[in-house]
Amino acid sequence: MEAREGRLVEAFVAMADSLVDDYDVVEFAQQLVDDCVSLLDVDAAGLLLGDPRGGLQVLASTSEQTRLLELLQVQSDAGPCLQAYGSGRQVLVADLRVDTDRWPEFAARAGSEGFRAVFAIPMRLRAERIGALNLFCTESRKISGPDLLVAQALADVATIGILHKRVLVHGAMVNAQLQAALNTRIIIEQAKGVLAERGGLNMDQAFTELRTQARNTGQHLSDTARAIIEAASEISSTANDSFP
Repeated sequence: MEAREGRLVEAFVAMADSLVDDYDVVEFAQQLVDDCVSLLDVDAAGLLLGDPRGGLQVLASTSEQTRLLELLQVQSDAGPCLQAYGSGRQVLVADLRVDTDRWPEFAARAGSEGFRAVFAIPMRLRAERIGALNLFCTESRKISGPDLLVAQALADVATIGILHKRVLVHGAMVNAQLQAALNTRIIIEQAKGVLAERGGLNMDQAFTELRTQARNTGQHLSDTARAIIEAASEISSTANDSFP
């Protein structure tokens, strides 16, 4: 218990340290889902962020499996994350094999990936909702009260971090910030593809390599991703120019 409390304090301190003028929203969200798996009795996590048009897009996930499950919710417009986002309330499903009527496609896909329980936590600040956090378990069970409190607290702090006090009163600036984060995620996915093809890696390994490069160079994840894409584009252009 003491060890977990210490890690929990470290996680909140790290998140608080990120609340500065210049921080990487995508890396911030990725750290949130990683912390959830580390601190809570769950096996995977993902985060969906609302876009200016009222839809949801995937911002972070702990694996390619969970990223695809989050994408499925967006594409089918159904799933626990969408319900949590729309209602502003937690959606807790202890056994997806029993509770299949609400989102049959999502329940079937999650089951095929080995997940049996899912808990969706709204990301909210007062009446403002910006997304939802999904927690997955490979066993059918309820989430404990303490874990649920921690999960909501992490989601609430992350919401403040993403919105940030300096833009709370400027709706247009909030939308621009959120759209920029979503655009950054697209660039990161492209860079993952480049690294995967170049190094013979799967997508999870490629993302780990991308984060490692960013940390080693002291760059934002988005800047490292852009550099990788630009370098790949230059190599491709040079190769094309060499053939008449």
